[in-house]
Amino acid sequence: MPSLQEELVISRPRFDPRQRVQTGPRTNERIRIPEVRVVGNDGEMLGVMETREALKLAREKELDLVEVNPKAFPPVCKIMDFGKFKYEEARKAREAKKKQTVVELHEIKLRPKTDDHDIDFKVRKIREFISYGDKVKITVRFRGREITHPEMAQKQLDRIVDAVKDVTLVESSSRMEGRTMTVLLAPRVAGSPSMRPRVVVVSKKNELGEDVEAPADADV
Repeated sequence: MPSLQEELVISRPRFDPRQRVQTGPRTNERIRIPEVRVVGNDGEMLGVMETREALKLAREKELDLVEVNPKAFPPVCKIMDFGKFKYEEARKAREAKKKQTVVELHEIKLRPKTDDHDIDFKVRKIREFISYGDKVKITVRFRGREITHPEMAQKQLDRIVDAVKDVTLVESSSRMEGRTMTVLLAPRVAGSPSMRPRVVVVSKKNELGEDVEAPADADV
């Protein structure tokens, strides 16, 4: 009778590299169809040829054969330096990510009895957040019987909104949410002089037909 350790060894599945999930376009020997339409590394159309001949041509140039359009008939392959191509794509993605403007949502909390000094301080914080291009949610929280006088909270919110109206827009008007009253402010489209420039990120396609994110003025 086998021991418990022997049973565990027997039941453990063997790793089969053929079951490894492949990502990205097929390249070189992974292209198993008999014929492909080939594009040279300089963009020249080389026509339809046997896959093994296309692969031989790529090897002679010390390059790779990459399937760029598997849905065509026959599929389209391009001769290129695939390693260099993927490196450039990763670099462009990193650069695009650095230039993206991430809009954060900050919350400013008040009480109906918050004094004028604290409100002035919070107004300065709102201006600071707005200058970064972020949004600000102002929340007035009620306790006990304070909720019977919502006009006090409304008066506070109106005062703050008026104090920052030159740099903000009211994205969501004041409303009650349980025992709180909130208003949502966003930067004006024109923005303040200190606001970070917004970078429009658009979706473009690379040579392989893959969607990539890049700044609108970037070359992909």
